Amino acid sequence: MPPRPRRESGRNPSGREYGNRSGNRSGNRSSHNQSGPAPLFGKGSTVRPQKDRWPLAAEHLVSRSLDLPDELPQVEVKSPTRQTAIFRKRVSDVGPRAKHGDIVQVMLPEGDVLGYGIFNPRAEAMLKMLTWEQERPDLAWWQGQLDRAMALRERVGVRQHADACRLIHAEGDGLPGVVADIFGDVLSIETYSLGMFQRAEALAAELVARTGARHWMIQPAPNTLDTEGYTHPGFTSEKLPRRKAITEYGVTYEVDFATGHKTGFFCDQRLNRHQLRDYCAGRTVLDLCCYSGGFSINAAKGGAKEVTGVDLDETAIAAAKRNANLNHAKVRFVHADAFAYMRDMQRNGTQFEVVVLDPPKLIMSRDGYDEGQRKYYDFNRLAASLVAPGGMLVTCSCSGLMPTEEFIKTVTAAVPFNRQPRMLARTGAAPDHPVSLNCPETEYLKCVWMLL
Repeated sequence: MPPRPRRESGRNPSGREYGNRSGNRSGNRSSHNQSGPAPLFGKGSTVRPQKDRWPLAAEHLVSRSLDLPDELPQVEVKSPTRQTAIFRKRVSDVGPRAKHGDIVQVMLPEGDVLGYGIFNPRAEAMLKMLTWEQERPDLAWWQGQLDRAMALRERVGVRQHADACRLIHAEGDGLPGVVADIFGDVLSIETYSLGMFQRAEALAAELVARTGARHWMIQPAPNTLDTEGYTHPGFTSEKLPRRKAITEYGVTYEVDFATGHKTGFFCDQRLNRHQLRDYCAGRTVLDLCCYSGGFSINAAKGGAKEVTGVDLDETAIAAAKRNANLNHAKVRFVHADAFAYMRDMQRNGTQFEVVVLDPPKLIMSRDGYDEGQRKYYDFNRLAASLVAPGGMLVTCSCSGLMPTEEFIKTVTAAVPFNRQPRMLARTGAAPDHPVSLNCPETEYLKCVWMLL
């Protein structure tokens, strides 16, 4: 069974829905194979059929090791590039032995070796480069990449204040197409490419050896059918707990691996959630697209006079209420459409001294950039109108295709004409989410702190 389609909340003024924090994970009880690990929780549902892209056969989804054969297939590209993703139009020739998910030797027309990458003929980005060096990405190479990723997390001290963090951040750690988070003793892996899905179980074993994790889960990203031509419900180690309690700067959260979005929890906003406390003492706070209540609970911890969290996802609201209870935080959570709620507040003349807006990824592809930018404008237009004079708007975007400067311009344009916005800070993801300068999209999270 394929994964559940993305659930969204909120509507723009024309009534089109688009607004929870992120897409839901898959969850179906059919196992990865008859003798393999346990399946994910929950029930599956269908994905809209693709007229020209049916899911790959099961033979293409078999787990692979991190070892390499003696000889690798070759793929030729038209010219050198430092971009991690090499699209179909830049590929000039594909060797006959290159198969779905293979690691291939990437060649230039002159016969020189550009490097090595993962190949998928079904993807528009046919190659995901692993290295531009002569060194083959064999088992020792993969182990070296993981060791460097672990060393970075140790150096920046992310686990001094939290027992959850990102261990692998795709291109930011030189491993395009895969992210991995750890929640206490549970490892959660999400794959964005076919080749990384095939190697995810081997990666999990390496990460378990480095972290001492007792459990793990693996799932493809929600849109892999469109981007990579495959779908799968995901799979887990045996006896994976349904939920896991973690702590972050003294706040306890319950991560639900059955219903949580993405890897189960958003580690990227860790520092921003903590920073919000500094601005909330004695103030009224509105948290839009609140998901499991991270910003709301930190506002309450910061001494807010009144906190309201809004989300259309009923499961997320239930999780947010559990998290608030765990922390003895007084928060009013509202199960509502974000746009309808904001319009109601406008009509009532209700304003808040701090408004947090953290919507889902609204720009999914370059073709959808303009539409996504309009959505950000619509969201921020309404949110800014609810900020009391002299109050703060904390507005976020997790769309990697939208540069920070463009996001700031869009938000500024959305502020009512009679208000004078001032930016106090612009922040991003926590340092366990390193940015690859060869892949600007890894700087995906943008958080702008504005006085209005």
